[in-house]
Formats: sequence, C-alpha cells, structure tokens
Amino acid sequence: MDQKSHRLTLLSRIEQADADNFEALALEVFAYQATANVLYARYLSLLGVQPASVDRLETIPFLPIGLFKKYEIQTGSWSPERVFTSSGTTGADAGRHLLRDGAFYRRNARRAFEAQYGPLTDYCVLALLPAYLERSGSSLVFMAQDFIEQSGDADSGFFLNDMEGLLDVVRRKQDAGRRVLLLGVSFALLDLSEQYAPDLRGVVVMETGGMKGRRRELTRAELHETLCAAFGVEAIHSEYGMTELLSQGYSPGQGIFWPAPTLRVRTREITDPLAPQQAEKNGAINIIDLANVDTISFVATDDLGRYYPDNRFEVIGRLDASDIRGCNLMVE
Repeated sequence: MDQKSHRLTLLSRIEQADADNFEALALEVFAYQATANVLYARYLSLLGVQPASVDRLETIPFLPIGLFKKYEIQTGSWSPERVFTSSGTTGADAGRHLLRDGAFYRRNARRAFEAQYGPLTDYCVLALLPAYLERSGSSLVFMAQDFIEQSGDADSGFFLNDMEGLLDVVRRKQDAGRRVLLLGVSFALLDLSEQYAPDLRGVVVMETGGMKGRRRELTRAELHETLCAAFGVEAIHSEYGMTELLSQGYSPGQGIFWPAPTLRVRTREITDPLAPQQAEKNGAINIIDLANVDTISFVATDDLGRYYPDNRFEVIGRLDASDIRGCNLMVE
C-alpha cells in the first residue's frame, strides 16, 4: 500500500476508533509514522529502537513535546492548512502544530465532546476566552468557533470582555429552559465570579487553561471550590487539551478526565522517560492521540498525573525542568 492510500485508510479507521480497536490501531499508526515521519524515525534510531520490535502500547517511544518548538513535525509531505501556536506564557518559544485538515479536526473535536455531553445542538455555547482571542493561532478558539456554529443558537458566541452581555444571555436561556455551555479560561471565570457572583445553576461551567500570567496559579481543587461557591453549581467541568494535540479529555467534576475515543493517557517514570509507570501511580504524562496521524501521535508531555485501568486520568501538575532526564536527545 502506498503512503497516500495508507493514510486514507488510517483516517477512516481513526474516525471509528473505540476501546475495542484502540491498541491495534495505535500500533498501525506507529508503524506508519515510524517510516513516514522523518523526525520520528530519527528519534527511534537515536534510541536504538527497531520499529518491528514494537508490538504493544507499552513499548511505543514517545516524542518529547519540546520538539514542537524546534521542528515542523509532519508525517508525510504536505502543506499545512493552518498553524496552531501555543501561548508561550513562560517566555519560552511557542510550540507550533501544523494542521493538515481542519474539517477532520473539527469532526474529531465534536465527537469527543458529544461522547460525554450529547449533541452540541442541545446547547447555547458561550466562550469566555480573552487570553486566547487576543492572539492568533489558538487551537482552542478554532474548536470553540466550531462548537458555537454547530450549536445553531443565534446567541452562541465569544464574549471577550462583555461579561454583562454574557450574563444576559445566560439569564434568558435559564428562563427558556435552554442548556448552556460556558467555556472559560480559568482567570476569566474567576473575574466573573468576583465581579458578579452570578447564579449559574443549570449551566455547564467548563474551565480550560490556567491563569496565563494574569493571576496566582491555583490548584484545580482550589479553583473549583471557589467557582462552585460563587456560581451556585455543584461541579465545575474541565477540558484537557493542548496546542500539540487534536483530541481532548473532559471532566464532569473532581478533575477526573475521560479521554476522547482517539486519546489515551499513559505515564512514565519521572526520572526515567523510557520506563512506563503503572496505573494509579503518579508519573509524567505520555499521550497517544490517534488524530495526530499527520504529525505525531505519541507525545511525551511535561504534565504530571496518573491514569486508571478504565482509561480515566488526572493531571496534578507540571514537571520541573530538573526532573526531565534523557528524553531530550534531539532537544539539546
């Protein structure tokens, strides 16, 4: 099978990914990227890994996420439709993720959300994402725009600084019995809670991202406790995604995430990046994102967390630079 046909076959199967076929499909994607992705092939060579020896998820090597800052990562040769860039709030160079097919990404993101929350047409979607709207290249804004369009609700939209306008829509939808999804960056939700303390009962309040340098960082538990008290809701939902991924995880509360059908989280030992960590033990997060078939599906992130046998996962913090060992063969 030539590379073009192989890719099309994989894309079709990835759109049907589920728990039963995930591992077999991940191994197929690995075999494809091990030959068609020049950067990944070089990384495997530096590690001394023969692709034919990789026969289960636990033996797949993960590419360090820092390489998105240094290379244009592609599987195959193609021209990007757009380029997503990370926020770079730490002052470091921004990560760049090349997008080959925006329609595929949008379908995959819808599937991830609707698997947990039902059809987007059931919601009025309100996006409070000031830090993301104020720059270009945000994958979150790209996704939120599609959710807004898919909702079919004329009142759905972005609210950069217009919190009173946002709350007016919320009140009207509450009165009409219409479901509302409020997707907000953490610091903006805190601003909303402190300035207005609105009654958001019945609203799916979903936080994403951190403080983006606007506020002191809080633990997720502290953030959720504060927002629940201010909004009168029982739980704060969360979205887990990043510039370097095309799949998301969602938490209905308590910071326990369910992954998209195309996403799996595994962990590695903090001081040995090539050693898998056991389920339910803290480690550095590795991500398998089948939707990244055109870039790289196996990403070693700088997040800390744990995963569970049923594929749920938690994110508990970030790796300190001093914790990173050995996985940066191509970053130095």
